[in-house]
Amino acid sequence: MASVNIYALILLDWLLPDRDGITVCRDLRARGISTPILMLTARDGLEDRVSGLDAGADDYLTKPFGFTELMARIRALLRRSDLARPVVLRVADLELDTVTQRVARGGVLVDLTAKEHAILEVLMRHADAVVPRSRVTEHVWASELDMSPNLLEVHMGRLRKKVDGRAPAPLIRTIRGRGYVIGTVDP
Repeated sequence: MASVNIYALILLDWLLPDRDGITVCRDLRARGISTPILMLTARDGLEDRVSGLDAGADDYLTKPFGFTELMARIRALLRRSDLARPVVLRVADLELDTVTQRVARGGVLVDLTAKEHAILEVLMRHADAVVPRSRVTEHVWASELDMSPNLLEVHMGRLRKKVDGRAPAPLIRTIRGRGYVIGTVDP
């Protein structure tokens, strides 16, 4: 799933039904997947911890562990991955400043709602790649359980009008049955 979907963090157990977590971790890193990985395991020997980290895990937590420690480690990994992200995202003549929340297309400011901004950011962070509808929904409406099925389409329509409305070439496209893409390259 991690090679198909985009995740903020991967919790990976050492003991898995088909393969061990170390092999999965190495495979993910070999495929260029840089998502932070937190390895969970009952194996607490020094050699085990070194093996997990050398395989590409960003952190290693032995069982049993407290839920508060797990959450603290997740927050720390997410903070580190956020620091590695660029502050200003660019796709063609579209710019999004993640600090000031400023969006401009061709130097002209674009006024977006918070939801539109969140959608645009997740698309721009994965420019020229198809972002599944589920990923956009999770990113934008993660804490809202009651979401109507067409709410995303409504926001995407408004976002397209604001970003692509007066531009010579549209940047935001729907890839039928797969999701959305922003960029100038066909996925």
